[in-house]
Amino acid sequence: MSKTIVLASNNTGKLVEMQALLAPLDYQLCTQSSLGVAEIGEPHPTFIENCLTKARHAARHTGLAALADDSGLCVPALHGAPGVHSARYAGENAQPHRDQRNNAHLINQLYGSIERGAYYYCVMVYLRHADDPQPIMTEGIWHGMILDAPRGTQGFGYDPLFWLPELDKTAAELDLAEKNQRSHRGQALRRMIIRLGEE
Repeated sequence: MSKTIVLASNNTGKLVEMQALLAPLDYQLCTQSSLGVAEIGEPHPTFIENCLTKARHAARHTGLAALADDSGLCVPALHGAPGVHSARYAGENAQPHRDQRNNAHLINQLYGSIERGAYYYCVMVYLRHADDPQPIMTEGIWHGMILDAPRGTQGFGYDPLFWLPELDKTAAELDLAEKNQRSHRGQALRRMIIRLGEE
């Protein structure tokens, strides 16, 4: 019988990516919204603090084990921005079309810069229960560069701008399997799967 884990996110893109990797281990991932749990804010200045907060919130309100990730795009030329504010880079009320607005804001912030290096960072936390004193934590980093204009229709977030020089493709031009092999979230999740197997 499959083990149900609540994903401390309502992001369907994340759900699809993560479920594809967890399915062989007989884990069933469901979003917190499907269980009636509202999202919680991300008030902290670091990825790990936000990740733990989200996982505890989901576990406490469902009674299930919880998996959370906090991830974002970091651009050294912008002193690490958008960082923990990646989802809200264009502003808290940048709806509708949030991804497009965030991408446009990033392009604007990098206008004229020759330093285009960037990386996606992901930290992932698994809690057995809300008061788990020893959460499992993994991370992943994916290096690339930022383009001046979007390319590709796959993925979400900053993927259309995140160019991989060795492939001459953006993350939005990769199919799901290839993205999972390379991405920050895929790296963190594969490391998490190893840790869960050790459990």
